[in-house]
Formats: sequence, C-alpha cells, structure tokens
Amino acid sequence: MESSQTASSALERLAFNNTALKRLPVDVSAELGSRTVPGACFSRVGSLQPLLRPTIVALSQSAFSLLGLSAQDVLDDPLAPEYLSGSRLMPGSEPAAHCYCGHQFGLFAGQLGDGAVMYLGEVESDTHGHWEIQVKGAGVTPYSRDGDGRKVLRSSIREFLCSEAMFALGIPTTRAASLVTSDLYVGRDPLNNGERILERCSVVMRLAPSFIRFGSFEIFLGRDEFSGLQGPSAGHHGIRAQLLDYVIESFYPHIQQAHHNRKERNLSFFREVTMRTAKLVAQWQCVGFCHGVLNTDNISILGLTLDYGPFGFMDRFDPDFVCNASDKRRRYSYQAQPSVCRWNLARLAEALGSELKAADAGAVLDDFMPTYEAFYLCGMRKKLGLVRKEEAEDREVVSDLLRVMHNTGADFTNTFRLLSRVPWPEGGDDERATVGPVVDLILKQCASIEELKHFGRQSYQDNVELAMILSMAHTNPVMFGMVADRPDVAQQLELMGRLKELLETDQEELKEKQRDDWIRWICRYRRRLAREFDGTSDLHLVKQQRLRVMNSSNPRVVLRNYIAQNAIQAAYKGDFSEVNRILKVLEDPYTDPEPLCQQQDGAGDEKEKLFADGYDAKPPAWAQKICIT
Repeated sequence: MESSQTASSALERLAFNNTALKRLPVDVSAELGSRTVPGACFSRVGSLQPLLRPTIVALSQSAFSLLGLSAQDVLDDPLAPEYLSGSRLMPGSEPAAHCYCGHQFGLFAGQLGDGAVMYLGEVESDTHGHWEIQVKGAGVTPYSRDGDGRKVLRSSIREFLCSEAMFALGIPTTRAASLVTSDLYVGRDPLNNGERILERCSVVMRLAPSFIRFGSFEIFLGRDEFSGLQGPSAGHHGIRAQLLDYVIESFYPHIQQAHHNRKERNLSFFREVTMRTAKLVAQWQCVGFCHGVLNTDNISILGLTLDYGPFGFMDRFDPDFVCNASDKRRRYSYQAQPSVCRWNLARLAEALGSELKAADAGAVLDDFMPTYEAFYLCGMRKKLGLVRKEEAEDREVVSDLLRVMHNTGADFTNTFRLLSRVPWPEGGDDERATVGPVVDLILKQCASIEELKHFGRQSYQDNVELAMILSMAHTNPVMFGMVADRPDVAQQLELMGRLKELLETDQEELKEKQRDDWIRWICRYRRRLAREFDGTSDLHLVKQQRLRVMNSSNPRVVLRNYIAQNAIQAAYKGDFSEVNRILKVLEDPYTDPEPLCQQQDGAGDEKEKLFADGYDAKPPAWAQKICIT
C-alpha cells in the first residue's frame, strides 16, 4: 500500500531540542509591535513574515556540516529557500527573539534585543555538538523598535562572507550557513545622507553554540545615572541567577563540575570569559580586523566574533584605523579594541552584580591587558616565524616593524605575507644586496607621497581630539603647556609633525627614506632570526618550520571592503557567482593557488607572483572611498 505521506527532507529531520526556551523565562505575550519585555530572556514570535519569492544564492558546506547536512541535502529540498529565510518553519523549531540591553558607544541604551533576528531553535548531536540556529532579516520582533526587521542584500553578503572568512582564518566566530535573497524591497539610506533607495530583502542563516552576549546580563541593571534608562528586568536577581546557571552549565561545564561554591564558580567563569575575550581581540589585531561596533550587546559570552556590521580589515596599516564611518570620535579604532574589550568586561562584571565579589572581579580585570599582550605577542611571533625562542627584544622588533609599516603606508596583509621571503641570514653575505629584492616587493605595497599626504590630511580633518588640542594651544597656552607632555597629546602632536614633514617631501626623497627604513628593519629581523638556530638542530628543518608557521599565520587574502563590494555590485545585477567565488577563496586563505604568471621583479631572482583571483594585489585606489556605516 502506497504511503500518503511525502518523505521528509534533511532539513525537516533536524532534531530540535530548544534548550534555551526550556531553561529560561520566555515572554509569550501576543501583543503586536515593539514593547518593553520585563521578566524574560526571550519572546515568542507569533507570526512569520514570509519573503516574496525567496531564492538561495549561496551556501556554506562547512557550516551546514555542523548540522550534519550537506549543501546538496539543502538544495534537494524545494522548501529550503523558505526554511532558510524564516518564511516557513521547520518541524520542531520555535521562533523567538532574545532580549538584551547594551552600552552603545559608552552610554547605556536600555533594552535593545533581537530587532531583526529570529531564533529558530537548537539542535544537538554527539557527532556535531550543540548549535543554535538563527535567521537574520526575517522581520519584526518585539525588539525591532522603529525598524522593519529586515536586512538588505549588501549587509547580508558582508555578514555571510565575513563569518566564513573568520572561521577559515582560525578566529572564533559565529557561522553563516546560507544567504537567501528575495523580490521583497525596503527603503534604506546606505550613506546616511538622507537619500533613501529601495534594496532587496535578504536573510542570513547563522549558527553558534549560543548567541548570548554581555548585554544579555544587562537587562537586570537598575537606572543608569547618565542615560536615565534601566534594564527591562531590573531587580529580577532570580532570573539573573537562572541565566548565569544556564550559561555556565551549558557552555562552561568544566567550570560547573570543578566548583561547589557558587561565588568561586562565578569568578572562574568570569576569568575564563575574560581570557577568551583577550585571546579573541589579540587574534583580531594579528590579522588587522576591526569590528566597528564593539558595544556590549555585540560581545559574545563565549568569546566568538559576533554581529558583522561596519567591520573592516585594514589595507594600509594605521593604528588609528576606523572602519565605521559613524564612529566620529574613533572610540572603536583598531588600536582601541583591546581597551574597549576590557571596558566591556567591566560592564559585564557590573551586570553580574552580587554574583561576583567586586574586588575579585577587579583583580581579574587587572589581568586583562597582560593576558591580551601575551596572546598578541605570541601571535606576532608566529607571523614573524620566531617560534623556537622567546626573547625580551621581540616586543620591540614587532613595535619597530609596525612603526615602519605606519610611516611607509604599507599594506598590512600583503606586507606580513611577504616577510616569509626575507632570506635566512647567511654569514658573510652583502646584506643590502641580499635583502634588496624582498625590499623592492614590500615597497610596492607602500603608499606614494600623494597617498600619504591624502591620508594625513584626512586624518587631520577628522581628528576631533587634535582639533581640541590646537584650539587650546591658541586660546589657552598656559593650559596647553600643562597637558602637552601627556602621552595622548604628544601622540597627536607627533601626527601633526609627521604631516608637516610629508608636505615638505617629494616622491624621490620618500622612496629613498622608505627603502632605508625597510632595509634597516629587515637587517634587524634577520639578526633576531639567526638566533632561532642554536647550532644543534637541523638548519634545514628550522628553515622549513619558519616558513610553515609564517605561511599559516599570515593570510594571502582577507575580506577587504573592496572585495566584498565587488560581490555586492555583481549581486545587484543578479550575478551571485562572485559571492560564491570569493567564498571559495576565503575558505582557504593561507594557500597560494597556482600563479597565473610570474613577472621578473628586475632585482635579483625574486619574482612577483600574480594569482588568477587577483585578491592578493594591493587594493585599487577606489577602495579608499568605500564608506561603511
């Protein structure tokens, strides 16, 4: 007898357990629209808001494998575009939105929550572990405030690609399994200039063990003295304890098992969150990644990179690099990221309140910067191939390199990748002649005099702090004299001095100075490199280890803004092949493909390799004009 039931698809067979909704209080109100949600960590989403003709345009096989699925499993399901966009529910999923607060740009903003994200549920298996599934851009929730709960194609492409790029770089991150677009359009103002355009609604399916963040614990905060706002569950200490127990028991079980005293357990948890956060930001710094919006609501309690908005990988090295055009005060600049993460941890400690002893939490926070610096220096040693010895001088070797990179406007990613070509030191060689070819390659990654002048003027014009200092020097010279020796003021004055020097320099003088600076640093680096060999090991193996470590620590390609923009522009025309081509490249960022050709560099035997994808080239001039907010 023939069955009347259609066989279920792989997506329909996912075994949801939705642990968070069972363990934590859930708001089940049927009230429509945005509202304050007290006494709950999640809110049910009562009705779906389907996309118009959803279409799958990209899948990550690597991410889907975490659910025990293949890309083909998904593509074989005619309902997959609806399931992956939150337009139709998979059996067992329970749509909800997470309630959290946040300190945004340093000020407590009260209730925020998943305004454009819908929790579908959680799946777990012995083979693949525990994964929460979300769809981002599926429509309004109780936390959408004045928004429409939608995400558009450009932001969805960026989040999809960067999530998978970070994973391939070896950096802890949430994952992106799929990208679905549609024929539904919403109005947006992408440049924040008052000009709205219609953009295609799209949805990214995201995966993580949990999306709980620092801000999840801020819903219990009382009234803030600066903003006047408070968390929606202020004073609900029982729910705070419930959330903390859930997080530790579910995601830090080794800590739960090791402690019988609650305060000791909580302190151990806070210490590990601090350690994971320090390690994460050190990994960001080592690849030149800038998050852009390091608010407490965007910091994962598990130490994952979370919420890809106006992020950016540095092109030209600049410690003051800001990827978010809205961050006028440079709060979240590249060099500020470690201290901002520590600040956010202090807000987490405050949110945990009586669950932690303040003195104990303070001691953990005091260890943050030394912990970060240790992780950072370890990562930088690997990038330089210094893996057999740790010397006190290494910190200075790194800082000296970054100073030269900054002064010469060197490309961060490409310059580090080229350092593996620095010849191993051999006794008696003509050092300038020996390092000349690799110096020539590095100089091609450096900025011209006109570029440096442009960068300098732009930095000068955008620098609010410098403008205040100069105004003080003019209007109150006595006060200026009192603060001129402060490190932050001295740094700003040094920037101004460097710009003045650039304006008085021509291209030939600059190139000569850049060459001398690079030769000097590389000679210093080779002296340090020589000490890696102690005379007892096999020198050939030592050289091989250096190259292996450097080439697995310095990516050939990262998701630069212009690369993402190329994919976005093609997608606007209906061509998603570039999204998928870039995904394939980003999934293997440390490997050199077969070169399209080799060009003689003109100095020695060193050759400049040109690869078919072109993504390892110095960014085009138009890349500098991309504005991400």
